[in-house]
Amino acid sequence: MRMVFGLVLLAGIALAGGAVYMAKNYIGQYQTALAKERAQREKIVPTIPVYVADRLLKYGEELTMEDVRTVDWPENAIPEGAFTEDNPLFAEGVTDPRVVLRTMEKDEAVLLVKVTAPGEEAGLTSRLERGMRAFAIKVDVATGVSGFLRPGDRVDVYWTGRVDQSLSQDRGEVTKLIQPGIKLIAIDQNAAGDLDGTRIAQTVTVAVQPAQVAALAQAQSTGRLSLALVGAEDDTIAGSIEVDQRSLLGIEREEIKAEVQKEQICSIRTRRGAEVVEIPIPCTN
Repeated sequence: MRMVFGLVLLAGIALAGGAVYMAKNYIGQYQTALAKERAQREKIVPTIPVYVADRLLKYGEELTMEDVRTVDWPENAIPEGAFTEDNPLFAEGVTDPRVVLRTMEKDEAVLLVKVTAPGEEAGLTSRLERGMRAFAIKVDVATGVSGFLRPGDRVDVYWTGRVDQSLSQDRGEVTKLIQPGIKLIAIDQNAAGDLDGTRIAQTVTVAVQPAQVAALAQAQSTGRLSLALVGAEDDTIAGSIEVDQRSLLGIEREEIKAEVQKEQICSIRTRRGAEVVEIPIPCTN
């Protein structure tokens, strides 16, 4: 009897120990899962609905509600100029349409700089900042960087011509940087920045200040203008650059020394007895 009682007791202790062990494992797994869930919650950042393109949008297209949709965007990573509920793309009561100014891919955020204001046309006037003017420059395959120019690029403008001898000594043709880092706003009659492939332009339109317009007009009428493309990330400004034919070929300028005419002294000789005397007289020549 005692033996049976002992066996039952041992079995009960074993079962109790197993139950405790299983409960401990269960509680440990539960705590681990709870900690992971808390960690995931901490990683979640607040979001704000932002308008994005629902399809490929090209320059000049009229923008409608069917062309856009809203997506949840991280609040700390919203692009500047994005349209949100506080800054709606289509304000209530406004019926005038917006027009696309820059090509937008599907799911790309619609920004203020990529569309016009309601009712505004997508012409060059919308691309000109306050105080700026549009000026057209004639180019060809050589002076226009072989057709690789695009609206939005920046270029340096060089003038090549012959300086009037009354203004400077003849140095042959001179090439001089006259306008550094000016912005292109149109190629021929196209102001979109998504031209396909290379395009040999005949004119490019730049945005410059009124004083620069006068300088470019004078330069274009008195010589040839060439453009040099500036890198997209290049924030340097070229200094004064001027090259003439002499400096290009390494020819040193010859200095012409004026001969100083010596003062002439005229005289006559006369004999006085055994002595010859030289008497100065005015020169007749």
